[in-house]
Amino acid sequence: MNAPLPKHRRLRPSGGYRELRSFQTATLIYDGTWHFCERFIDRRSRTHDQMVQAARSGRQNIAEGNHAGAVSTKSEMELTNVARGSLEELLLDYQDYLRHRKLPLWPKTSREASQVRALSQQVSAITDPEDAGDRARYALYEPWLENESAVIAANTLICLIHQANYLLDQQLSTLEQQFIETGGFSEQLAAARIAFRNKDRSDQSDPTDQNFPNCPQCGKLMTLRTARQGKKAGTQFWGCTGYPECQGAVPL
Repeated sequence: MNAPLPKHRRLRPSGGYRELRSFQTATLIYDGTWHFCERFIDRRSRTHDQMVQAARSGRQNIAEGNHAGAVSTKSEMELTNVARGSLEELLLDYQDYLRHRKLPLWPKTSREASQVRALSQQVSAITDPEDAGDRARYALYEPWLENESAVIAANTLICLIHQANYLLDQQLSTLEQQFIETGGFSEQLAAARIAFRNKDRSDQSDPTDQNFPNCPQCGKLMTLRTARQGKKAGTQFWGCTGYPECQGAVPL
């Protein structure tokens, strides 16, 4: 019988999207939009389906992007941007709903908007990331989201969309910084391979050594990097693992 493969830590863990505040807020928006459209938008209209689908897209793309991040930061950023775009579209739908009916849009400094924002502090105390947590978070907002007044429900959802968009902007900024500092999946895979080989250099006959050249300046092993700017932006090259102390580089 074959021996079991050794357990190892994934280079880029993923799947924790339910713990993301952006996902939790997007879930509130999706659930609240479903109830809003069922009550205030004609089911036969395209707007009904478009609003529900935009809300769903915001939520689902956050989850999909988080999973894609296991192998591609670029894919994670792209899908997170899709989520951001879907919620921006939904924001316009709610603003249009109020404007077309000459209904008031809450100023950011209004008492009602402040009360809705204050609920986020209570939401942060709910630590269960599963369905029970989603239900508990929704219960906090239910008097607002399922209010008999379309003005209150729409404005509450507008507040939540602004919160989600802010969180997604912060998330994208973090992803961009991580990509700059650690590179993409292929670069991290190469770095992990180098780290593994460095544990035991006693076997000098390793045929894979030729895949990782030594730096012509300092002699250290090199790793794959990606040019971020200039004419060769997006292309890969060998960069010294001693960077930034050593800036040795070799083209592929």
